[in-house]
Amino acid sequence: MDNIIKDIDIISGEDAQACDYKTTVNEFTGKNKKLYIESYGCQMNFSDSEIVASIMKENGYDTTSDFNDADVIFLNTCSIREKAELTVRKRLSQFNTIKKQKPDMTIGVLGCMAERLKEKLLEEERLVDVVVGPDAYRDLPNLVLQAEEGTKGVNTFLSREETYADISPVRLNSNGISAYISIMRGCDNMCSFCVVPFTRGRERSRDPHSIIKEARELFEKGYKEVTLLGQNVDSYKWSAEENNKARLNKKAKGTEIVTFANLLEMVAQVSPSLRVRFSTSHPKDITDEVLYVMKSYDNICKYIHLPVQSGNSRVLELMNRTYDREWYLERVSKIRQILGEECGISSDMIAGFCSETEEEHQDTLSLMDIVKFDFSYMFYYSERPGTLAAKKFPDDIPLETKKRRLQEIIDKQSIHSHERNLLDVGQLQEVLIEGVSKRSTQQYKGRNSANKVVILAEGNYNIGDYITVKITDCTPATLFGEIVS
Repeated sequence: MDNIIKDIDIISGEDAQACDYKTTVNEFTGKNKKLYIESYGCQMNFSDSEIVASIMKENGYDTTSDFNDADVIFLNTCSIREKAELTVRKRLSQFNTIKKQKPDMTIGVLGCMAERLKEKLLEEERLVDVVVGPDAYRDLPNLVLQAEEGTKGVNTFLSREETYADISPVRLNSNGISAYISIMRGCDNMCSFCVVPFTRGRERSRDPHSIIKEARELFEKGYKEVTLLGQNVDSYKWSAEENNKARLNKKAKGTEIVTFANLLEMVAQVSPSLRVRFSTSHPKDITDEVLYVMKSYDNICKYIHLPVQSGNSRVLELMNRTYDREWYLERVSKIRQILGEECGISSDMIAGFCSETEEEHQDTLSLMDIVKFDFSYMFYYSERPGTLAAKKFPDDIPLETKKRRLQEIIDKQSIHSHERNLLDVGQLQEVLIEGVSKRSTQQYKGRNSANKVVILAEGNYNIGDYITVKITDCTPATLFGEIVS
């Protein structure tokens, strides 16, 4: 189970998702030094921290859950919203207080903040010893050694090729049941509000054979579920010819092309007992082929995270989302047509984007009424320096208006989540038991295919079991059930 730092601020509703975090666990394999990592933001960051831990383990580090015992502290950071950056800055100040008593401790910032704010963190604020971007983690041991010798270590080079396909992650953020598999890195979409293309670089897809190998190894170790990760999984495309040219510098052999639909099917075929999830999908790219593959395999979970961001076509154009309201609703209609009403659909939504009018905000609410998302991640717009929106559009919606619009979105989503959950009451569903409930040691929690949390009374089953459950009750956030078998 992931260890939690008790003195990190709990972030309020509008920014909670931006400051999700996990920390390393205790490892005792006889290494000489201790590594502590806090990971903020998205699942990709959590997955990256497992790669970092693997690289450092090969260089003499066990992980620890107590930063006071650490020789090296890394913060794997998020730049998506201002609140996340403020949280990390506060955390760095706390760690620097500790460093005054342990001057040999090395503190490093990894990930998106490292790429965006390297000069400030190193020179102006002098908060860190090491700054490393998402594509330079192989260089970490050298940079830490450099910092220990008194020179700041910096590498924020963005690669067109790095996928870390050959590194076996240390599953520090895993419960032993579910694991992340990164299938691609970077993003080419250039949404006007987003820093990811600037902090994680261009899209590149990982060799599918290494992905299948990793999924198979996880299954053989007892894992029951994998989540395929990418900034935009639907744009996954691997070509044998381009792979050989770009990475091996050899004459291309073969013309194999693997799309995301192909890859999804390949992972599903590892075993019918291995659940498969994926995140995130982009509305402009998700294909009918992917939906039909999902329909064909019972072990591919019937759940799609399909961020809409806004329900108004003009605002979507300003966001550079490259689809409009009608396109999005057509994709949702096709999901319902192929996968049925029981397929879970979640979304991201931004309230108060540049120049959004009251009528355009109402369009977002009306789209929500049509789709009825199972749940959503909802925020008010936070201008990020360096993005296209920051350069082109004034952030002209008053904060009070942003917060009011966000609250209206949250209130509506709560109603829809409850409506969707009520449809599950009385149904028999397969649930994968993931652990003990946060609220009571007498209850267990699991998830169904639609990615909804199901709470169960303690019974004759174990963590990692698939069980058939009858859903008996619900809240807007949670299902409750009893064991059938």
